[in-house]
Amino acid sequence: MQGDERSGLGEYLRHHRSQMAPRDRPGASPLSHRRVPGLRRQELADIASISVEYYTRLEQGRAVRPSREVLTALARAFRLSNAEREHLFRLAGERPPPSRAPATEIRPGLQQLLDGLNDVMPVTIHDGRLDMLAFNTAAAALFGPLFDDGPYGRNIAHQAFTATGLDNVLGNEGAEQLARVATAELRKALSHYPEDEYLRSLFRELSSENPEFDRHWRKGEIGTWSSAMKHVNHPTEGPLTFDSEMLHDPENDHWVMLFAPTRPDPPPHTPRPGAGASERNSQPASARSHSRRRPPARPH
Repeated sequence: MQGDERSGLGEYLRHHRSQMAPRDRPGASPLSHRRVPGLRRQELADIASISVEYYTRLEQGRAVRPSREVLTALARAFRLSNAEREHLFRLAGERPPPSRAPATEIRPGLQQLLDGLNDVMPVTIHDGRLDMLAFNTAAAALFGPLFDDGPYGRNIAHQAFTATGLDNVLGNEGAEQLARVATAELRKALSHYPEDEYLRSLFRELSSENPEFDRHWRKGEIGTWSSAMKHVNHPTEGPLTFDSEMLHDPENDHWVMLFAPTRPDPPPHTPRPGAGASERNSQPASARSHSRRRPPARPH
């Protein structure tokens, strides 16, 4: 590891230590006052369960290469976010560890987005394990009946192959598209969370009991379809078409899916029989000039 990388690691550690309040130390008094902000090196080393001498060498850039165990302890002591933890590992010349499980609760800002668009478009939020976390009222009317409270009842991949009535909502072509996308998403989720027993158990159940899943899995597709056109049969409004768009909250690994309804082209203006001059003159100039053109001559 180069000297500037060691310096970068030391600066990163010093910065986060300076941001920690004394009350973050176990057993600290909330009324304690310090001249210097942050924790002392000894206090941080105690939280991380490493020696203060070794931690000092890390901050000073004199430690050759901290182990993954030490980096994990430091990330836990600093309460780093996923992105901050990955950066810590890269500064130390290590490959970041596998991602943790996605957050179980959505951010308040996403909840406001969900509620604010209720009268505009359907919106759903699912996590990186493909579990549906929330949908607004407009989306509940469309997709709510497809989910239940079983072990995988809110998982998109599971419901894509087991939900009853899926063909009625999406049609045969839409249901086939969902099965393909859900399989590719599940492959990505297993790669992102390789030790997640929930995902591994879900995969074992689908692969052993559902031939359709096995057919899609053998294609080897992986990834996220961020944009797509979806045709949905609304329970009261009939067939609807949406342009769907996916937005990602990387820190929590939450995915927001917006279903923007497409607007059909308005029918051409046709004057009513006996329409007066005032109504004809209300047409755009281009339409009026077109109506004055002579019809093409008929061939002889």
